[in-house]
Amino acid sequence: MNKQPIVKELEQVVVRFSGDSGDGMQLAGNIFSTVSATVGNSISTFPDYPADIRAPQGSLTGVSGFQVHIGAGKVYTPGDLCDVLVAMNAAALKTQYRYAKPQATIIIDTDAFGPNDLKKAQFDSDDYLLEMGIDPDRVVACPITKMVKEVLTPLGTLDNKSMLKCRNMFALGIVCWLFNRDVALVENFLKDKFAKKPQLAEANIKVVNAGYDYGANTHASVPATYRIETKHKVPGRYMDITGNKATVYGLIAAAEKAGLKLYLGSYPITPATDILHELSKHKSCGAITVQCEDEISGCASAVGAAFAGALAVTSTSGPGLCLKSEAINLAVIDELPLVVIDVQRGGPSTGLPTKSEQTDLLQALYGRNGESPMPVIAATSPTNCFESAYMACKMALEHLTPVVLLTDAFIANGSAAWRLPSMSDLPEIHPHYAPAEQKYKYTPYKRDTESHVRYWAVPGQEGFEHILGGLEKDGETGAISTEPENHNKMVKERYAKIQAIPVPDVEVEGDKDDADLLIVGFGSTYGHLYSAMEELRKKGHKVALAQFQYINPLPRNTQEVLMKYPKVVVAEQNLGQFRAYLRIRINGFNPYKFNQVKGQPFQIHELVQSFEEILK
Repeated sequence: MNKQPIVKELEQVVVRFSGDSGDGMQLAGNIFSTVSATVGNSISTFPDYPADIRAPQGSLTGVSGFQVHIGAGKVYTPGDLCDVLVAMNAAALKTQYRYAKPQATIIIDTDAFGPNDLKKAQFDSDDYLLEMGIDPDRVVACPITKMVKEVLTPLGTLDNKSMLKCRNMFALGIVCWLFNRDVALVENFLKDKFAKKPQLAEANIKVVNAGYDYGANTHASVPATYRIETKHKVPGRYMDITGNKATVYGLIAAAEKAGLKLYLGSYPITPATDILHELSKHKSCGAITVQCEDEISGCASAVGAAFAGALAVTSTSGPGLCLKSEAINLAVIDELPLVVIDVQRGGPSTGLPTKSEQTDLLQALYGRNGESPMPVIAATSPTNCFESAYMACKMALEHLTPVVLLTDAFIANGSAAWRLPSMSDLPEIHPHYAPAEQKYKYTPYKRDTESHVRYWAVPGQEGFEHILGGLEKDGETGAISTEPENHNKMVKERYAKIQAIPVPDVEVEGDKDDADLLIVGFGSTYGHLYSAMEELRKKGHKVALAQFQYINPLPRNTQEVLMKYPKVVVAEQNLGQFRAYLRIRINGFNPYKFNQVKGQPFQIHELVQSFEEILK
């Protein structure tokens, strides 16, 4: 009889699911992360999938991965390397093993390691474990395909192809056993997902239980199973949320708070399309979504919605932001409230459509003709996408300006455990409407003298009739004007309006009073830079971190923070765009730099190594 494995308590663990694009690795990973979030664990996920719509089965380019980092306390990244690797075929093992720790447990489907599979994966021999230098004692070798068929054939409801699609649930069952997860939570998820297809729900539930039982009955060649107990639970309602979904919820909350209709004009583009898909489900909240014929019309229709008095939004990725630039510029000169969401991906051109970069920053800041200043906000995590979207809407409506919200594929597709906020806790939103006393005297560019914000009149109001357009207007009358002094004045007014927008001070974390090195980043790199800072502090170094969410205007304390420390390094997933921008704005600022453009998140150990070199 096999000896029952002991149960070990873990602080954190990283699991990576990998297989063909059609093997359901994203679904398996999502279920496991959702179950973990449900029981109160902190999570951070990283879906890593190919750009091919459907690469040849078993090919190296068609491997899809999903990594989830689960912690008893707060986790900030999906982790550098995984403790458990699920490889559903030979190609997955070949390409994903580099993401596994040397002592990682590896779960494989031996039925997908036949001679033809090994040939497609470019193995040179049949002994693939020896060839890759993998210790067989760390491998849970399981004939998953065979056992799934044995479980489902008696049902008589699925054909062979449909049965094979359930293999991911068997692997998920083993992982649930390994980490003592309650399979009932998985069953509830599957019942909800396949509510309209009860036969599929039944089949997947049978298979996930079979995988769990396989682990429990054979102990799956491992000496221990594991438990991750949440240490600090804050009361409230939690959900596992992706950045794109959190962005949508932020838009909905802002429209509700402002008392406005929400309009999204968009065109499908990876990795932003889920914003359109998700928002289209919320018509009951007053959301209007239009899938336009192209990026230009998506933005132009949103400009029209803003003129008509709605909270107007357009969503895209880098290539679409290029196409929208002319319509965005119309919103700049008309001074209309518009939120432009750019979910950044690898470029240039179509580049790496499913990978992540921070390479659109300068495009967001300067990618339009003329002097066309716009606020730019960069979300720092999947859950922060909610706050960032909400504040982008507040800024647009209260300051009558288009606002760019930068996220990226990493946080847009990644997820984390999110505590749902109360609407009463969110800041008020007061659109800058024209006051009643301007009736019959209204002109569109009359401004508040302190904020430089013009007054917003919604068409259809008697006494507030007006015309806006792309030609420069007289600041007093609103009539078309080519007068040099007027244009000079209007350019400066639009610039002053953006610079006058109040934003929170940038916060310094870590050894903020006596750091030898200040790490500076923006947006989605927060988790990795924070983790690198903590690793350096554990080694005895004095290090601090300043992560920027508000890019334009910069926080008022930016110069004070950046010039305070003896050494500063700006780390970003581009070739130095934020560093260059800071040098433009902060006289005498000349920091070190750390730049990678790999389409993948930073690796914490690489950051630590580079920053230690700077400290020396």
